[in-house]
Amino acid sequence: MHRSEPYPAPPAVKERPWLFAFLIAPTAIIDVGLVNGALAFLLRREGIGPAHSSALIALLTIPHTIYFLWCPVADFWLKRRSWILLSSAAAAGTMIVAFRQSSLASPWAIRLILLSYCLSLLVAASCGGIMGSFVSEVNRRRAGSFYQAGSLAFSAIAVFSLVGLAGHVTLPTLGWILAAFVFLPALAALALPPESRPPAQALPATFVRIAHEFRVTFLRWDAIPYTLLVTLPMCSGAMIGLLPALAVDFGVSGAQVAWINGLAGALLTTLGTLSVSLIPARIRAPIAFLLAGLANAATLAILALGPMRPAIYFTATVLYLFTIGACWALFTGVALEFLGDSGKSGGARYSIINSLGNLPVAYMAYLDGRGYAHWGTRGMPAIDAILSATAASLLLLYFLAHRTPRQVAAS
Repeated sequence: MHRSEPYPAPPAVKERPWLFAFLIAPTAIIDVGLVNGALAFLLRREGIGPAHSSALIALLTIPHTIYFLWCPVADFWLKRRSWILLSSAAAAGTMIVAFRQSSLASPWAIRLILLSYCLSLLVAASCGGIMGSFVSEVNRRRAGSFYQAGSLAFSAIAVFSLVGLAGHVTLPTLGWILAAFVFLPALAALALPPESRPPAQALPATFVRIAHEFRVTFLRWDAIPYTLLVTLPMCSGAMIGLLPALAVDFGVSGAQVAWINGLAGALLTTLGTLSVSLIPARIRAPIAFLLAGLANAATLAILALGPMRPAIYFTATVLYLFTIGACWALFTGVALEFLGDSGKSGGARYSIINSLGNLPVAYMAYLDGRGYAHWGTRGMPAIDAILSATAASLLLLYFLAHRTPRQVAAS
């Protein structure tokens, strides 16, 4: 992986990558657990129809694509673990106030949920900066695996709890419960080892250093293949939300869909993320990521080419959810190799890379829909599989031919 200027780091044995299963929880609970999970149900209980709630949720998801605009602050003034604690506490407190409004659809409630979401994304930026400071490639890989597994597990717990408790407690009480979910896992930051950070410098020298770190990460010819890795269609996971729509064409019942795409699906995806920790560190993250992308595309080929029977749907869905979990965990490894050393601006650069990684989810959902519109049930998984496999194959050839991670000389 490329390095800007190396700084002394704690021994690898003390990096504790398992902590990231908890550290990412504040972001995951608000992002996936509330905004993209339970909020539509909670709004419907208040008499807000799907058309209005979908518009509100679309508004609330904007921060995840632009959070690199404010997350650079996590690289300044405080240690990154302090930013995790501070932003989690602020996000939790803001959510309590939001749930005390007369309705979750009221303008002030939406503004406060939006603010809480923005604050929670500082946690993700801080996590990226800390993972980028790890010396051990094994621990980087493990951290990415736990990071994704914790995100899936905590968001699933949040959806289950919020939906299950909605009919039994008041809205303000639900806000306090959600706030506890957001803040308590962040206390794991107290167990992080001392962070290696650049020595203090005068302000002009600090900006020179940051400019250098951005240049060696993004403004080099060998940054192009990494940019393609995170923005091309393989491993997007766009079909996760679309698979249930195909179930009826394969003769699968609603109850079966709820099981395979719900609780069992979350378990399969989590197992996929944890399986990445078994991949030897000598296999570079981009190569492992692209191989997982080819495997993921192959599962969609089963849907596109196999008989339209329930067994085919179940087999393809189980394999798809497992492999996409592995893809997501390996994406974090790719992002960290792209990032290199955290240096002074690790949180900001990680936020940019992560935001770029969200692009394929959006455009592949649209293209998959076009596949269905033009070629029917088989067209949706087919277009995803073809585009993903083509992009993954071309990039795999490049990275196999360039086996050594890019190196950048220190300034």
